[in-house]
Formats: sequence, structure tokens, C-alpha cells
Amino acid sequence: MDWFNLASAIIIFLVVITYCLPDWRNTVWPKLLQEKSFQHLVCATLFILSILWSAQAGVKDGLQIHFLAVTTLTMMYGWRMAFLLCIPAMLIHHVIHNISLLALPSALMLSALLPILISYLVFVVSYQFLPRNIFVFIFIAGFFNGALTGSLHLLLNAIYHLYSGHYDWQTILDNYFVFAPLLAFPEGLLNGMSLAVLSVFKPEWLRVFSDRDYIYNHHK
Repeated sequence: MDWFNLASAIIIFLVVITYCLPDWRNTVWPKLLQEKSFQHLVCATLFILSILWSAQAGVKDGLQIHFLAVTTLTMMYGWRMAFLLCIPAMLIHHVIHNISLLALPSALMLSALLPILISYLVFVVSYQFLPRNIFVFIFIAGFFNGALTGSLHLLLNAIYHLYSGHYDWQTILDNYFVFAPLLAFPEGLLNGMSLAVLSVFKPEWLRVFSDRDYIYNHHK
């Protein structure tokens, strides 16, 4: 165990949690207490996320590949709430696969926080600089965003293991990056289709979605 990496991940984790707590306390927790439908949505989200993350493939420890779905998660809950929801889902993932809990902080940084921030950044850029309509939202904030986030997640995870000395570059290339082209399209498709369905049938479940902006185009 690289104690420096562990300590750094714990510090970042605590800082981010501190930043996320006001959103939880002022917005999410009151809604959870008052709305049964929101409780059911959060529980269903955690269940689906845990299933997706538990279905993984790989031949090397730490170089497993699985669907992230954090792009959809971020669009549904905002980046702060999305990260908070990833904590119990990642904990379940570690318990199911008998992974040391000492690896949890690093996993949360690499497979939750960074992909979530990438997803949110792509959404913000598309919102600010591209036409605000439902097709841009689905294809850019959903499909393209999911594919890009999934690919960058593999790259960041590879850099982490290479920097930490866990594996050499050739091992990472042969056992990890070879799957990148196979993961990008289905990851993008998963998120694009999810956002398409939600924006049409359940737009109220998308925290970043506004009928005023994306359907009626009432914006500056």
C-alpha cells in the first residue's frame, strides 16, 4: 500500500465531502424526508449503480473495467449529490469483490470524483457554448460525454497505477487499454439512451435539465 497516495486520497475525500455537505443538508436531505418518490428514486439509483459496478472484467488487480454511468448520475443529481451517492455504491462494490477498504479513498477519487467532474464540465461547456436543445443535451451531454468520460477514466486509472509502480506501461497497454475502444461506445450509448428516456418521460428527475432551455429555448 502506498501510504502517500492513500493519505492524499483521504485528504481530497474529506475536502470534497465538506464542500458537498451543505447541498446535502439544505437541498437533498429535506427532499428525502418529504418525498417518498425521491426516496425510491435514490434507492433505485444506488441499486442500479451497485449492480453496474459489480459486473466488471479484468485480469489484473486494479485494472478492471466496468460501466461507470456517472454521466447520467451527474445529470440526475448534480455533481455533489452524485459523488455522495457513489460512496455507498463503491463501498458495496469493495465488499462484494473482497477488496481492501484501504483502497476505497483512491477508488472514489479515480472512479467517482474525477469522472463526475469531467461529466459536469462537458455539460457546462455544452450548455454555455452550444445551442440549447434536447438533441444537443442527449448527444453531447449524454452520448459523447459518457464515451469521453469512460475513456478518460481508463487513462487516469492507468496513469495512477503506472505512477504508483503497480504495473509497467506494457502490462497496462496489453491488459487495459486494449479494452478502451470496446468500452467507449457502449458507455456513451448507455448514458445517451438513459438521458434520452429521462428527458422525454421523466425530465423532473434530471437536476440539470430545464424545459425552458432545452425545449422552449427561452434563454439569453
